[in-house]
Amino acid sequence: MFLVVSYDIPDDRRRTRLHRDLKGFGMRVQYSVFECVLEAREVARLQALVRRRIAPDADHVRYYRLCEQCVARITALGGTVTQAPRTHVV
Repeated sequence: MFLVVSYDIPDDRRRTRLHRDLKGFGMRVQYSVFECVLEAREVARLQALVRRRIAPDADHVRYYRLCEQCVARITALGGTVTQAPRTHVV
């Protein structure tokens, strides 16, 4: 699934740790926005990691799941849209 993760974290230490963790799941497209192409189990692992990293009373994290049709309509200016890895069967 195509997942956009955005965050607003005022604490530098928590923000840096979350940023580093998210790089293992997807591609940073803006300072606090990542695009990820993940399986359901990876989404669950990502969300569990985020819950451990943030302070819910101060930090904000949003997940936006996009369907295939929505992903096909993404327009990127000055960058590229994350693509799902291609599987080739021979």
